Amino acid sequence: MTQPPTTGASVGQARLVSPGTAFTAVPGLSRAVAVLSVTEIVSWGVLFYAFPVLASSISADEDWPMVSLVAAFTVALVVSGACGIWVGTRIDHVGPRAIMTAGSMLAVMAVLALATAPTLSWFFGAWVLAGAAMSATLYAPAFAAVTGWSGDDARRRVRSLTAITLIAGLASTVFAPLTAFLLVHLGWRDTYLVLAGVLLVTVPLHAWGLRPPWTPTSSRSRGTPLEQHDERGAPAEIEHFDVRAFSLLVVAMAMAGFAVYAVVINFMPLLTDNGLTTGQAATALGLGGVGQVVGRVFYGPAFARLRPTARASATVVGVVVTSGALAVWQSPFVLVCLLSFASGMVRGIFTLIQATAVVDRWGVGDIGHRNGILTGAITVVSAFAPWMGAVLAAVLGSYDATFAVLAGLAAASLLVLPRARRTGA
Repeated sequence: MTQPPTTGASVGQARLVSPGTAFTAVPGLSRAVAVLSVTEIVSWGVLFYAFPVLASSISADEDWPMVSLVAAFTVALVVSGACGIWVGTRIDHVGPRAIMTAGSMLAVMAVLALATAPTLSWFFGAWVLAGAAMSATLYAPAFAAVTGWSGDDARRRVRSLTAITLIAGLASTVFAPLTAFLLVHLGWRDTYLVLAGVLLVTVPLHAWGLRPPWTPTSSRSRGTPLEQHDERGAPAEIEHFDVRAFSLLVVAMAMAGFAVYAVVINFMPLLTDNGLTTGQAATALGLGGVGQVVGRVFYGPAFARLRPTARASATVVGVVVTSGALAVWQSPFVLVCLLSFASGMVRGIFTLIQATAVVDRWGVGDIGHRNGILTGAITVVSAFAPWMGAVLAAVLGSYDATFAVLAGLAAASLLVLPRARRTGA
């Protein structure tokens, strides 16, 4: 085990942590986690899940082609992935409070711009703003914040991440029906205006709640392996950062992430094309959301004893199995519901694998920047999942074959993932 340095290290320099100091309380962390739980469900609900509910009405009312509306939303996700690297770097240096508060303000402006868009080009521009806002308000900055505050205590980190993602995982459950209700009574423009008002609450919440002391993570773990503690409280040595291993990790997680999100996005057409009613398909999809929450609860106790690469590999195997099974069986309905639940569990666990993949291998140093790259890559490739699903279905002749391809893509990521580590991962 690495011994503590003989000379003092200033705050923000690479340092070693003894078991006695790894679990010190972080003032204000509980409040920050509670705030992020609220702001994440609102931000995801307004910026992400409201659009699929409103898209058809927007197209019908404005006579804007649906393909153009989807393209605007896709552009927002690409912008989010690209901006996430800069956002993560700034969080490393100054912490999440100013960045996420500014991101919330930008998000409100973007939604107001959507609501008042007089032309399709204006609508596109509003989604560009929304994409930048997403990069500073959705999971990536929240994960970087919690990881930085938790430092070397993996148990505290996983507990906090699980709490945030459990609540945020209900965003579609809350905001899809709320948006549909508002749409019926107000129309799509006024619905977005109301949602902008709801989103406005995240500005003071971020300003008030994200106040735990912040040690710049940009200078941690430079050149010296750190000691951190895993979910069981046991010492776990963190290795020198390896650019090649990190690059391979990004490739593997992007491949698996595309499969994960393409499955859920193309789930409804898979089932309806194979004879299930829209109601049945929606019920099965809803059970997948329940499975997602269960998977996040299951993550801590089930994966604590596994090393990072083993955790990721086990999760991706779950993606392969569930996606492959859905490619083969779209009936009976009970079996489809069980498969959707299992697929949702895998998806929920994958979110936490994504949140911890970097810090579990290389510690908290530059976590915002590195996690921004990883999350950005997954976001960008996943942005094209709706189109790619439709294209594959058209080329291959069915969504059954599309899901088989997605299972194969996830399996291919398993060939890359073991190389994205060094001996300790």
